[in-house]
Amino acid sequence: MAATQFLCFGEYVLYKSGNTYSINSCDTIEVFYNIRTDLDKLKYAAHITKIVNDVTTENQNTYKVMQLFLNTLYMISETDKDLSLINSVFTLRLLSIIGFRPVIDECKNCKSKENLTYFSFKDSGFKCSTCGKQDKGAIEISSTTKDAIRYIILANAKKIFSFEVPKETIKELEIISKIYLQEKLEKEYKL
Repeated sequence: MAATQFLCFGEYVLYKSGNTYSINSCDTIEVFYNIRTDLDKLKYAAHITKIVNDVTTENQNTYKVMQLFLNTLYMISETDKDLSLINSVFTLRLLSIIGFRPVIDECKNCKSKENLTYFSFKDSGFKCSTCGKQDKGAIEISSTTKDAIRYIILANAKKIFSFEVPKETIKELEIISKIYLQEKLEKEYKL
């Protein structure tokens, strides 16, 4: 029974009977116990679980999504890192994995690599100050936020959470990840 609880990661042996699967045996690998003892952590874990359930299907090869999901659950469970930052990192990386990677190397319009100070939700990526001012759906971001977004998208999967940013950047990342998720999945997720 322990291995079938919410947020339990394990190795399961299944057998198929008709159209359904039954568990024959299982070995628990991680139960993320600290999430169960903190309501805020549980709220964030349930939130990311709902998103993962919405973007994956049964029998689909989702190794990168599972790796991100498990790393995120570990960060929620075992660290005191800001939960909003963890959620933003998870959201931006997940969207990149499932095919909604924003353009982060140049302006989405004019291809300039200089003064990338806006994030456009409509055009999915950075815009220079000139193009960004013309886009009503773009928001101005700090250089720290721009660097954080680049790191989140490009970093090695095992090191994705190994950075610190100021509170203002966490707030900007939170806004960007929430709106970008809503725009791309065409669904509003409330925390």
